[in-house]
Amino acid sequence: MNMKKYLPLAFIALLTTTLSSCSLIEGIFKAGVWSGVIIVVIVLALVIWLISKIFGGGRS
Repeated sequence: MNMKKYLPLAFIALLTTTLSSCSLIEGIFKAGVWSGVIIVVIVLALVIWLISKIFGGGRS
């Protein structure tokens, strides 16, 4: 049998038996919030940079 096929399922089973559902959901939301904040900041910086390049940023 191929153990790589069952490794993710075993990992999920281990997590569900060792972590309580509240702490697991809390961890997911904390990671999601910070990932979302970082992505929004990067996208806003990219949009501002593109707008400055399009509308003559740095031209004399």
